[in-house]
Amino acid sequence: MTALKLDDDKVRDTSQDGHTLRVEPSPRWVRGEVNGEMVVDSKHVLLVIADHRPPTYYFPRKDILVSHLRPNDRVAHYPILGDTQFWDLQSHGVVTKSAAFEHTALPTELAFLHDHIAFKWNVMDHWYEEDEEVFVHARNPYTRIDVIRSTRHVRVEVEGQTVADSHAPVLLFETGLPTRYYLPKEDIQMDRLKPTETHTSCPYKGTASYWSLVVDGKEYPDYVWSYPDPIPEAGKVEGLYCFYNEKVDLYVDGELQPRPQTPWS
Repeated sequence: MTALKLDDDKVRDTSQDGHTLRVEPSPRWVRGEVNGEMVVDSKHVLLVIADHRPPTYYFPRKDILVSHLRPNDRVAHYPILGDTQFWDLQSHGVVTKSAAFEHTALPTELAFLHDHIAFKWNVMDHWYEEDEEVFVHARNPYTRIDVIRSTRHVRVEVEGQTVADSHAPVLLFETGLPTRYYLPKEDIQMDRLKPTETHTSCPYKGTASYWSLVVDGKEYPDYVWSYPDPIPEAGKVEGLYCFYNEKVDLYVDGELQPRPQTPWS
């Protein structure tokens, strides 16, 4: 059974057999670049958000260099969206297999997605929303971050030993994730931190560097991270350090916090 909510002619909230999907127009100018060439350039983007996955841009054919696409033999079936045809992308002699896709058997309520093509994120060398580069995946309009300075007392313990103690944390609230407590280095026993080669990227915060934590000779890999050069929206956490709530004993104003269950637990 499909439940359908109509907000305007291009907004859909749909569910079917336990799968959920939302489609809505994006007001953002979006471009994708490969080998120095803008393969897609659109101000008429549709954003598809399915089953809590990162959003996907869908572009009308007129905004794509379709001469760079070649249909291949791969066909897949997606819940709600139906049968899907894949395309190879050729740019400056380089061919990327199954780089793009479109849905060829859309249900009636999603017919406006006809003649729209989406690209796998990593196919592009660069993605832009307006004139700012976007990393990792398209930003979800229903995800936000709030970064707030605080004077709460935050203390971090590992194996019964205090490794950080601060009255000047910066709290980062991100939709769907635990509160993160970013601490200044002067409140952390920095001699216990050992830099690693790990780096991760977030479309809402930027690229993080990681440290292992050493307690009584035992190393706890990648327990701590920091954003040395965050994007402007997360600028207040620049140069601060954050411990995984999931892995340490975290006290806030003297109260031990429960360890959240997340993909990093």
